[in-house]
Amino acid sequence: MSRRVTRRRALAAAGYLAAAPAFSLNRVWGANDRIRVAGIGVGGKGSSDIEHAGRVMDVVALCDIDDQRLEQRARTWPSAQKFFDYRTLFERMARDIDAVVVSTADHSHAPASMMAMRLGKHVYCQKPLTHTIEEARLMREAAARYKVCTQMGNQGSALNGLRRAVELVRGGAIGNVAEVHVWTNRPAQYWKQSPDITARPMEAPVPKHVHWEEWIGPAAMRPYAVAFAPRPAYHPHDWRGYWEFGTGALGDMACHTANMPFRALNLDAPTAVVADAAEINTETFPAWGHIQYKFPARGTLPACTLHWYEGKRGNSRVLPPGDLIGRLNLRPGEQLPASGSILVGDKGILFSPSDYGNLFRIVPETIVEGRQLTRPETLPAGAESDQGGAHDAYQKAEWARAIRENRPEIATSNFDYAGRLTEAMLLGNIAVRFAGTELRWDAAKLTFTNNEAASRLVRKEYRRGWDLVRG
Repeated sequence: MSRRVTRRRALAAAGYLAAAPAFSLNRVWGANDRIRVAGIGVGGKGSSDIEHAGRVMDVVALCDIDDQRLEQRARTWPSAQKFFDYRTLFERMARDIDAVVVSTADHSHAPASMMAMRLGKHVYCQKPLTHTIEEARLMREAAARYKVCTQMGNQGSALNGLRRAVELVRGGAIGNVAEVHVWTNRPAQYWKQSPDITARPMEAPVPKHVHWEEWIGPAAMRPYAVAFAPRPAYHPHDWRGYWEFGTGALGDMACHTANMPFRALNLDAPTAVVADAAEINTETFPAWGHIQYKFPARGTLPACTLHWYEGKRGNSRVLPPGDLIGRLNLRPGEQLPASGSILVGDKGILFSPSDYGNLFRIVPETIVEGRQLTRPETLPAGAESDQGGAHDAYQKAEWARAIRENRPEIATSNFDYAGRLTEAMLLGNIAVRFAGTELRWDAAKLTFTNNEAASRLVRKEYRRGWDLVRG
């Protein structure tokens, strides 16, 4: 591989994509035909993503800005073509791939995925689906326009437990729900942000194995840096805590932990969002936040407020109110889990002590376990366990089946659903910047009706040569 991509070559790749005709795949798959897949971002979570995709597809290309991570993953598929720039991958292999797995940092999700969909490629993209709210809308629209099969990587969607919880709530097991509480243990020890980092980290030499130009991608250029020597500030992990590259604790976990209640209550766009947060700065996400999403009535379902809690206020975690926790009837020795969700209905409470919503019980426990309650069978069977990545692999297989049958709806976290979930949740990251102010949201116009400054954060600018392909 060439170490550098010249400006001429980069612009040629971008021009190729801009000029490429938009088309959709209507291929009829034979029993022995193999789906050809490329992995974009194959380190970290991307490593298991492409591994699980490789169980049901042929891995023909790998792309990563980190040569070490790329070479490590390439040992599994030595015949796969290797790239460090996804634009070059699409330029050279557009006719040789059918599908793409995108597991980059958040700020590159949409540019890479939109290029793929415009070329008629099916896309699996890690959560959160996008970096901005506008991107979530564009991704959802593009998937429908190009008739491709898509899936977002909130793997809990594939678990039987989550699907049963959704059915029980929809079936009225806890009555009408007007109140939801979701909390997370991020960022804590997972990455660094406010209050540990509140200013631009110290510049440092770029490691020889890192292609910094390509990692920055569509973001404004800044130097490689270290935060707490020798810990890198951004790549390969702590980018999550920076406004420019990540989406913070909310983006990292809400597509997991809020997924079950969002599905169960048929939520879509809230009409307003308001946050309480502190230690806010221009570089990193706040030290803590409590965000309230106000959803309107949906048919016969009542209006609902979803509360999100993250971080620490001083030495204390931000969590649901104590009186609500007291109503959970925690068992002797049981403590509130590190993350979870609570749906408060007028007949009872559904309490999930897990990130994915697949483990749950109903309070009061008139029947010992929620899973034993009579339920309407409306959702297909999923993975029985999340052990060993069973749910992760199942979600890739579900995506592959959608491709083979040309039925995007088979993938239960397709971009039509995932775009709505991401769009709603990312509103909270704008609300924390205007803490204390209720922002009124017009979903149809993608704007806040009472705050122009907040509306400007719905979308972003892209660096030249890394533009978002919109058409």
